[in-house]
Amino acid sequence: MLALLLLVTLIAYLGRAGYRDSAGGEVGLLDALYYATVSLSTTGYGDIVPVTDGARMVTALVVTPARILFLIILVGTTVEILTEQTRERYRRRRWRSRLKDHVIVCGYGTKGRSAVDEMLGRGVERSRIVVIDCAPGAVERANADGLAAVAGDSTTTATLEEAGVRAASSVIVAADRDDATVLTTLTVRELNRSATIASAVREEENAHLVREGGANSVISSSGAAGRLLGLATQSPSVVEVLEDLLTVGAGLDIVERSPRPEELEAGPESSPGELVVAVKRDEEMIRFDDPRGASLQEGDRVVCLCGEGRG
Repeated sequence: MLALLLLVTLIAYLGRAGYRDSAGGEVGLLDALYYATVSLSTTGYGDIVPVTDGARMVTALVVTPARILFLIILVGTTVEILTEQTRERYRRRRWRSRLKDHVIVCGYGTKGRSAVDEMLGRGVERSRIVVIDCAPGAVERANADGLAAVAGDSTTTATLEEAGVRAASSVIVAADRDDATVLTTLTVRELNRSATIASAVREEENAHLVREGGANSVISSSGAAGRLLGLATQSPSVVEVLEDLLTVGAGLDIVERSPRPEELEAGPESSPGELVVAVKRDEEMIRFDDPRGASLQEGDRVVCLCGEGRG
């Protein structure tokens, strides 16, 4: 379109002797640009007109086809943009309609990527993970890792809705700042009352705010790192075991599962190769040293340690 505008301007300026300005002045470069603009846009005020046969011939053979081509480009570009926007909205609606029982990861920094790696290691499909991040680089990295990503602020309702938060089974909040973590947790809990929310905070003193906001689990990154560092000075082997437990697919794994049919009859000790450390019953966590954990009931969840390849 710009090339056509410059072409007609140049033609009108070079043939300016064949044009008449109703104001009585000579046709200059600015007048030629003005003529090209009103001609290509089909406005045609008629204040600058061709008066010689040569100028009229150029208008008929060059300017008029350029005007038609200009309109074709204008209309075609507009239709293409509208079509693409409609297609994009349709794809988004269709994608959101298929989202169900998925996991949303708010923040794709170090914590968010580690959380995704852990879920993938435990068998969660990539198609069930949706990443939210406002940084373009993080969104591109999530896409490169084969994950669906939404560019936006996870503290806003619109962004969470775009990620299908109402149909999500779990939400991981791995924001860079504790205030964003608190606000994201509050917004997620307001939109989805049943989702499991796991949030990470930098400072231990902010953990209770996140719990009050509706988080099921709160991880204090600085507090956890500090405890491990302190423990490493006295019992480095314990830290090694803990690191082994937190690394999925290698050595020992800690898993949560439903009781097997035989365990409902004989108790958790009937499963060789595993060590039951806790039983989740209703909202209570029963430790291994509690006699109530010797028998299992329907609806219990068993937390156990198992070797590589089990669980």
